[in-house]
Amino acid sequence: MGIKKDFSIMYDDKYSEFMLGENLAEFIKRDPVIVCIGTDKCIGDSLGPLVGSLLKRDNIPITVYGTLSDPIHALNINRKINYIKMRHPLSFIIAIDACIGDKKEVGRLYVREGPVFPGKGVGKEIKSIGDISLVGMVDSTENDLKTSLYNIRLGFVMDMAEKIVKSIKMACDWDRMVVK
Repeated sequence: MGIKKDFSIMYDDKYSEFMLGENLAEFIKRDPVIVCIGTDKCIGDSLGPLVGSLLKRDNIPITVYGTLSDPIHALNINRKINYIKMRHPLSFIIAIDACIGDKKEVGRLYVREGPVFPGKGVGKEIKSIGDISLVGMVDSTENDLKTSLYNIRLGFVMDMAEKIVKSIKMACDWDRMVVK
């Protein structure tokens, strides 16, 4: 089946959990590892660690890296990626990260084939990771990058994180949910 080409949906769409779950269900069957990227030192970049922490709290039956207490961020990403790839050489990696882009896209969740490129939106060149990427558009590039990621509401990022977590849980149970 694969991902519908550049699938995206607004996080607050009433079908967002279901549609994301449907797009992730096939990949959840592939011995996945979920890698959540970001830092809790910046609200706009905390989407990944929030998702990781919520998944671990809910005891999701998937290996998860990147939480609020043990984040994967610019300062440790190379070491963490090397460790993950050494520990899980055959696993399918689902990378989750926040991103910035066009103003009209803020609040959109994307599922794409291929890796995430952490730091790209703020001009950093950091090692990429992921067989597929799930990114949440948290802010616009039209705002001043030096301050914008610090002016994003935590409630907004938390709502996005909760939608992502619910969709992953749904994907884990997809075969039981879908009537054949």
